Amino acid sequence: MLEALCFANAELELGAKVVVLSRDVKKFAGKAPHLASDSAIELLAGDINSVEFPPGHFSHVLHAALDYCAPLALFLNVVDATRRTLEFAVRCGARRYLLTSSGAVYGRQPPDLTHVSENYVGAPTTTDLRSSYGEAKRGSEFLCAAFHAEHNLHTTIARGFAFVGPYLALNQGLAIGDFIGDAMNGRAICINGDGTPRRSYLYGADLAIWLWTILFHGTPARPYNVGAEPDFSIAEVAQIVTEEVNPHATVRIAHKANPAEPAERYVPSTQRARSELGLKEWIDVREGVRRTAAWNKLRKH
Repeated sequence: MLEALCFANAELELGAKVVVLSRDVKKFAGKAPHLASDSAIELLAGDINSVEFPPGHFSHVLHAALDYCAPLALFLNVVDATRRTLEFAVRCGARRYLLTSSGAVYGRQPPDLTHVSENYVGAPTTTDLRSSYGEAKRGSEFLCAAFHAEHNLHTTIARGFAFVGPYLALNQGLAIGDFIGDAMNGRAICINGDGTPRRSYLYGADLAIWLWTILFHGTPARPYNVGAEPDFSIAEVAQIVTEEVNPHATVRIAHKANPAEPAERYVPSTQRARSELGLKEWIDVREGVRRTAAWNKLRKH
């Protein structure tokens, strides 16, 4: 989102300014020196759950902070961070607020539901500690609705699914990222399961467009799924990566698929974002994989 903002700021002479909260300002500057040195960006060091927010007026507040930790701490941190940023948005006179939520709010997607929509009323299992993230995002969305009702703050909600593109970690257990990293480095692509789970991937530049559009034009307290609709099995994703990044890479699947078992799915319906906000996918998954690999190769030099 910062890449898009800085580009638009320069091209269109918007005169926009943004304060970016970072737990580690030096690490941020090392990762993206061109952003850290941009005159439109002011870096603020601190943690979302304890930082003293800056004084003055801000027109928009974007909350995308997350720090993975143990289930209880994760739940409390996520909900409290949302509360604090919402209170700050009210205090600083912001017109609009964006929460980056998650498709995890739906819980396990039924295998016969090919694309889950915002109207689906499923939810994570409340007593399953693995539901910590999804439950925390559900609580955060409730806070957005409550602040909209009580303070007339235009809170917008983006439920993210899976993505590919620049800045995606290539070694942190995210399937498509790990596959690209392995293919680039001549390693075999290893699938620990049976390769049948189905995913879809929205490219990072499209993601930025979707999030900015939801922030500016989304209906307050109305969630929008953010992701791609064309879905692929994990085995198919691995094959796409080999074809687009390294045709010599091999794919190893740890377990044989059971034809009687329906495939697990994590795929959104994005009809609401398409019909209400005019959004679409501009970059398909193959082009997204190519661009992600090319971007990472450039960063090595």
